[in-house]
Amino acid sequence: MTALRVLLVLAGVGIGSYGATLLWDNSLTVLLRIMAWALVGVVVHDFVFAPLCAAAGLAGRRIIPSGWRSPVSVAALCSVVMVVLAIPVYSRPGARPDNPTVLDRNYPLGLWIALAVVWACVPLYYLVTRQLPVRQNQVVDSQGADHVERQPPPV
Repeated sequence: MTALRVLLVLAGVGIGSYGATLLWDNSLTVLLRIMAWALVGVVVHDFVFAPLCAAAGLAGRRIIPSGWRSPVSVAALCSVVMVVLAIPVYSRPGARPDNPTVLDRNYPLGLWIALAVVWACVPLYYLVTRQLPVRQNQVVDSQGADHVERQPPPV
């Protein structure tokens, strides 16, 4: 197990060193802009996105039945990732007749189709897992304190 940790540390140091060499050739102004963007990303994540996710999780726990929570959580995560990745191309910046680098596609329609496919998998996952045989953990989890059998009478 320690050899794996050493390999992971070496891989992390190697990747970090490579990233540092990529930044080495930039001017101080560019480095300051990179640091500002990184700082803004951390602040937005910690003070906006994380609390919103926590609030959505608490609200979902009260609204969504327990069997649906996992697939809905995965679909919500996939949706957020797809929306964030679609931001740069959603409005097709730089799309001009003299700029052939912007692909001639309907990005908003593609995003909506991808989101529909992801959310269509939620009931499909739920239906497939309902058809699987019930395992002992699921039986135990569905029982409460009043499911304890009575003790035999003393002899």
